[in-house]
Amino acid sequence: MTLNTQPAEDLTTRAWRRFKANRRGYISLWIFSILFVLSLFAEVLSHDKPLIIHYNNSYYFPLLKAYPETTFSGDFETEADYTDPYVRQLIQTGNNWAVFPINPYRYDTINYYTKHPNPSPPSADNLLGTDDRGRDVLARLIYGFRLSVLFAFVLTIIGVLLGVIAGALQGYLGGRFDLYAQRLIEIWGSMPELYLLIIFASLFEPSVLLLIILLSLFGWMGLADYVRAEFLRGRNMDYVTAAKAMGVTNRAIMFRHLLPNSMTPVITFLPFRISAAIMALTSLDYLGLGVPPTTPSIGELLAQGKENIEAWWLSLTTFGLLVGTLVLLIFIGEALREAMDIRRG
Repeated sequence: MTLNTQPAEDLTTRAWRRFKANRRGYISLWIFSILFVLSLFAEVLSHDKPLIIHYNNSYYFPLLKAYPETTFSGDFETEADYTDPYVRQLIQTGNNWAVFPINPYRYDTINYYTKHPNPSPPSADNLLGTDDRGRDVLARLIYGFRLSVLFAFVLTIIGVLLGVIAGALQGYLGGRFDLYAQRLIEIWGSMPELYLLIIFASLFEPSVLLLIILLSLFGWMGLADYVRAEFLRGRNMDYVTAAKAMGVTNRAIMFRHLLPNSMTPVITFLPFRISAAIMALTSLDYLGLGVPPTTPSIGELLAQGKENIEAWWLSLTTFGLLVGTLVLLIFIGEALREAMDIRRG
């Protein structure tokens, strides 16, 4: 028997080189990473408040603190509405100036000054138009993309943790534990997930946390099967037998020896699980079973596009963002699968 004495760093480097050799997946990773990082700064890129105001030799930061309109020689003690042309004129007269975000709208900002009825088509004020409530579509896409990706990341992490633990215990312990656990998983997997979501949506107030909890209850089972198979194959290997003879604990054998050798299916399926989570949130929002209506959502924009067929910009831009995101994740997943294939040179 020939032992592989190559250091782990070398294997990781070779896998990274194989990943970079797949230009489509490598470029997709860069594009997706740039879009995601930019979305994390959505409040800086798209907001209805200026980033900084210089007024009467003083500096103000409306994103961090609320200022009344009287601060800028206005008439009201309430917080200044920076979308009001009168307020903008006040803070930009003389030597005063203000720096606005690239897109001067937040996801819930209503444009009361549009020249067309809502939903209004793309214009110089709203680059991608407005929805049926007068909210900027570009702003809702930026915030909705961030919410969808963060939701998918959290759901994937929880699903991976539960799936790895369940699959590792089944595969390593085997016997009756594995048999009974498989029967329980089969019973749990046959539960009508959509009906449960409808029931809970009617009982509790919709929220992102509720969706994460409900979807996490079912999202781990597919990955557990792959981890279980890897552990069943590896538990009878010589190095596991030697570790047992040396008195190594079962926990150490499972998570220090078997798990690193069983991570290939976990890693290769990560992009596909992320894309599935994004589609799950989008589908539930489209059906009205997802996040609250005021929350920026890709699925909610798709539903608006269905209700307003003549507003082509709603469906086209949202569909383009959704498909583009899924395509990037699929390309990344294919590149990861090739990179983790040890048969490749």
